[in-house]
Amino acid sequence: MRNLVASIAAVVVLTAFFGFVYPLVMTGFASVAFPSQAGGSLIHRDGKIVGSRLAAQSFTWPRYFHERPSGTAPAYNAGATTFLNLGPTSPDLAKLVAGNAQAILKLERPYNPGLTIHDIPVDAVVTSASGIDPDISPAYAALQSRRVAAVRHLSLQTVQQLIKQATDGRSLGFFGEPGVNVLELNLALDKLGGK
Repeated sequence: MRNLVASIAAVVVLTAFFGFVYPLVMTGFASVAFPSQAGGSLIHRDGKIVGSRLAAQSFTWPRYFHERPSGTAPAYNAGATTFLNLGPTSPDLAKLVAGNAQAILKLERPYNPGLTIHDIPVDAVVTSASGIDPDISPAYAALQSRRVAAVRHLSLQTVQQLIKQATDGRSLGFFGEPGVNVLELNLALDKLGGK
């Protein structure tokens, strides 16, 4: 009986501490030390929230850079992040990649003559682990740069400079890969102007 009471007391105390006290302390600390990140890394323009630096949103117009394919339903739903659990030998994955690649070739070839399926970066045709990754590779951004420059009547050099400015390097200099935040890049384009 003594062990049972001690076990119940331990469960109650540990649940209260790790279930309530610890999360509240960490949330309070994060809100003070890292207010932007704790608030969802929201991006504001003209007093309005236009999105989050951490979640992709759909851009379909040719004048914008496009994001990675979404793995959520509905697409780019930050409340339902998921991944497509398709192995490398999955026929469904092959069909998905082929469909995405054909869509990119159709969109980009008028601006990139000679573009082949082998020139398309992997992140352009497959989803990320979360299904809503806000970043694309610099290679995918470069592939889209000719289209965006042509449609907006901007110089290719101007668009490439914006890509360079929107590219985040590796974390701590060696973790991960460089990435280009699509929302921030598109907002920079809108600020710059062009048709």
